[in-house]
Amino acid sequence: MIHYEIHPVNPQAHLFEVKLHLGVVESEGQELYMPNWIPGSYMIRDFSKHIQWLRAENNSGQLKVQRVDKSRWKLPQSESEVVVTYQVYAWDLSVRGAHLDQTHGFFNGTCVFLAVAGREDETYTVDISRPDGDDYLQWRVATGLKPIEGTAEFAFGRYQALNYDELIDCPVEMSDFRLISFDACGVPHHMALTGRHEVDEKRLASDLKKICEHHIQFFGEPAPMDRYLFMTYVLGNGFGGLEHRNSTALHCSREDLPLESDSLLQGEDKVKDNYQTFLDLCSHEYFHTWNVKRIKPAEFLPYDTQKESHTELLWAFEGITSYYDNLALAQTGCISKEEYLTRLAKTITAVRRSKGRFIQTVTDSSFDAWTKFYKQDENAPNAVVSYYTKGAEVALCLDLLIRQVTDWNKSLKDIMQRLWLEFGKVEKGVENDTIQKLVMEETPENAHEELKQFFETALYTTQELPTEQLLAALGLELKCLPRTDRSDRGGFKDKLPKDKQLSDLGVEFTSKATGVLVKNVYADSAAGKAGISADDHLIALNGLKINASNFDRQIQQSSVGDKVILVGFRRDELMTFEVTLEEAESDTAYISYKANFDQYQDKFERWLNLQ
Repeated sequence: MIHYEIHPVNPQAHLFEVKLHLGVVESEGQELYMPNWIPGSYMIRDFSKHIQWLRAENNSGQLKVQRVDKSRWKLPQSESEVVVTYQVYAWDLSVRGAHLDQTHGFFNGTCVFLAVAGREDETYTVDISRPDGDDYLQWRVATGLKPIEGTAEFAFGRYQALNYDELIDCPVEMSDFRLISFDACGVPHHMALTGRHEVDEKRLASDLKKICEHHIQFFGEPAPMDRYLFMTYVLGNGFGGLEHRNSTALHCSREDLPLESDSLLQGEDKVKDNYQTFLDLCSHEYFHTWNVKRIKPAEFLPYDTQKESHTELLWAFEGITSYYDNLALAQTGCISKEEYLTRLAKTITAVRRSKGRFIQTVTDSSFDAWTKFYKQDENAPNAVVSYYTKGAEVALCLDLLIRQVTDWNKSLKDIMQRLWLEFGKVEKGVENDTIQKLVMEETPENAHEELKQFFETALYTTQELPTEQLLAALGLELKCLPRTDRSDRGGFKDKLPKDKQLSDLGVEFTSKATGVLVKNVYADSAAGKAGISADDHLIALNGLKINASNFDRQIQQSSVGDKVILVGFRRDELMTFEVTLEEAESDTAYISYKANFDQYQDKFERWLNLQ
């Protein structure tokens, strides 16, 4: 049995020390390797760069270790047990890496556990210990790994993984965390909250229980795990999540958590936007328990963590998950129908503001995630479309289209259940055309041509989706207009705003004390045509200092077609730009009930209740 020991040897210096016990080494030697990426985050991260030093020893002393490449080592033959010891620098404050200081320790197995090549399917054990010293006596352990040999749940001690894939798919949090527990469909669930925070435990547990039970029942009981853990690091400003088979690692801001005072200030039925976003994140990562952790692209069976694994299916695994994550909040009553429609409108806005949707298909976005989506530069808004948001819009359209052609007897839910039963549950990989085939099997033959055309358009072209028409069949009116200010991302409106012509530069920027710093310039925009570029520091408009907090309004005070003079610095050189203002893009989505909504209300209610 391959055994590890991991010890936070120096929290102040952010160092874990790992010992790998692997027995004798045969005559051909033994190769070890560190993963180069972590499943769920599709970018080469070269985790081996954080290894400070490495040595190998047997009963006779130190062994010579051969370096094979950036992430692989080879051990020589040894007739006695070999122990490999190494230290890992852990200062990556993200859900993907490893982080250690005096307040907590966190690691993903991909960052700290060397793999023993050719022995990945063996059983692994690991001893997890607390840092030395009285300051750490209150620390506990939260992990999806199975405690064994007398180790209590949440205690330091010995844990087991059935194989290397499971070992690196169960991150570990160690700290004096707050634990919130509840059952969902008979399965124990826990949220470990690390970091300074206040929280309404009762409300959070109640909402999470609703969401988790909804997803379990969506795919069908029993749940595929015997326990589940939300590991949440609470920060002053943070957001992110990464899914695992029986856990998820989350980052959130303190303002994202519900407080007991929220109900008093806003009313029992009101949900502050930050908390909606946090529940959405929890819902998203939990839905991944099925959709991507078990229902997988064929290219991920098995994961090859040494090199990129390209797939065009992230539109389904992230996009469909993004569709259902906040839909579930409405279906469980965690948010109101109007709050859900606001979140839906914001998703559509995110797609509309991406000029990359005219350049890149959603399947190309998926395939190129390694080099484009995860490595975005200043031109990304012009060249990249998100398979999260565009994929969610595709999923919305597909769900409504299936309902429409089957007279509301079928939905995308039926496809997801078949994916679980016929692929995820039996560990069979999903091919590029699997979803299309299942949809054809679930729908009448006279609708196949329309559905084939939809898939071709949605997945392999940059043409617009039929979102407006499909929502109209639910009694909803979708309208895209220019944004009113920098914070406007659209939403539900009792009455849709009137059309209004607004002038615009076509840039995204951040405020500075001395003006604005250009982040992105949209292709063919007024700013782009005038030669304004990313990282230009604009300081004056028409001879007056730019007011960063009111820059949009300063621009809108001029009419479409007016010429304005902008002055700023490019690096340390003063630049002057003559800009002819153009009409602002109609890229902000608003949703409202149609005047005759009562005629559609039954279908609308059935959609939101998954009937």
